[in-house]
Amino acid sequence: KLSRLDRVVLEIVETEQAYVRDLKSIVEDYLGCIIDCGDLPLKPEEVSTLFCNIEDIYEFNSELLEDLERCSQAAAIAECFVERSEAFDIYTLYCMNYPNSVAVLRDCMKNNSLVRFFQERQATLSHSLPLETYLLKPVQRILKYHLLLQELSKHFDKSEPGYEVVEEAIITMTAVAWYINDMKRKQEHAVRLQEIESLLLNWNGPDLSGFGELVLEGSFRVQRVKKERAFFLFDKMLLIAKKRNENFVYSTHIFCCNLLLAENLKDPLSFKVSDQTIPKQQHIVQAKNQEEKRLWLHYLKRLIVENHPASLPQKARQVLGDSCCPCEYCCCSFFDHEPSKKPAASPRLDDSRGYHRGRR
Repeated sequence: KLSRLDRVVLEIVETEQAYVRDLKSIVEDYLGCIIDCGDLPLKPEEVSTLFCNIEDIYEFNSELLEDLERCSQAAAIAECFVERSEAFDIYTLYCMNYPNSVAVLRDCMKNNSLVRFFQERQATLSHSLPLETYLLKPVQRILKYHLLLQELSKHFDKSEPGYEVVEEAIITMTAVAWYINDMKRKQEHAVRLQEIESLLLNWNGPDLSGFGELVLEGSFRVQRVKKERAFFLFDKMLLIAKKRNENFVYSTHIFCCNLLLAENLKDPLSFKVSDQTIPKQQHIVQAKNQEEKRLWLHYLKRLIVENHPASLPQKARQVLGDSCCPCEYCCCSFFDHEPSKKPAASPRLDDSRGYHRGRR
C-alpha cells in the first residue's frame, strides 16, 4: 500500500508525463504540421508569436521527466528541481508572450481556411480541447510546481535526511512562480501606462513612465466638482484628470514627496489629499466603499513613506514600514500635519531623469 508521500511522488511524475505528452503534441502535431503544410495563410512571425519557445520548453521538460522517472524517493524528486533551478527561466519568455499568442490565434479564427485546419487537427488528434487550451498548459504547469512540492513537504518527516532539499526546492520553485507573476504584472502595467498616455490630453510633462510604475487607478467623486475625476497613482506622483468621452484631460498632479493625506473626515468614505507646497489646493475624495478607501489609503501612505521617509516621525515610519501591513492597522494621524517650512524638493516636470525605479 502506497503511503501519502509515495502518492505525491507518483502524482508529480505522472502529471509530468501527461504534460510532456501535451507539449509533444503542440510541437509535432500543430507546429510541425503548420511548417510542413507551407501554404497556410500564416506569416513566419505569426507562427513564431503563436508558439514562442515551446520547442525549448518541450526539450527541457523531456529531460526533466527523464530525471524524475529515475527517482523513487521524495528527496531525489526535489533535487531534480534544485539542480535545474536556473533553467526554468525559459518559462518567463513563454508566459510573457502568452497574451500575444492568444491574440494571434484568435485572429487566425477569423480566417476560414485556418479555422478548418485547426478543427481538422483537433479531430484527427481526438483532442477534446482546442489548441488555445494546450498553449495555456505551460503557464499553468510552471505555476503549479511549488504547490506540488509543498504537498510533498506536508507528508515528509522533518527528521528524515533530505527534508532540507525538499524545502530548498519549494523556495526555488516559489521564487520562479513569483518572478513570472511579477513580470506579468509589470508587463500589464506597462501596457496600461501606454494606453493612459495615448488618452491623456493637455499633459506637458515628460513620459509618465518617468514617474515609476502605475500603482493604482480609479474614478472618484471630488468635493465641489460636478463630474468624477480619474486618479492615477504612480510611484512618485498622483495624477488627477477629468474624464472626457474616451479621453482624460489633465487637471493637476501632486508629487508623492509633497503629498499630505487625511482620512478622519465626517464622511466615513472620504479622505483628503493635498500638496504641502500649495496648501490651498486640497482634494476631498469620496470612495465607493470602505474596501476601496482602505486600498487607496494603504498605497498612498506607503508611497509617502518611500518618497520622503526622513521627513516623517520615527513612530510613523515604524508603523508604516511594512508594505504588507493591512491599512486598517495603520495610523493616519501622522499625515494630517501642517506643511514644513522647507518642503521636499519636487522633481521638475521638464526633466524626466532619475524618476524610474523598480517596485520594491
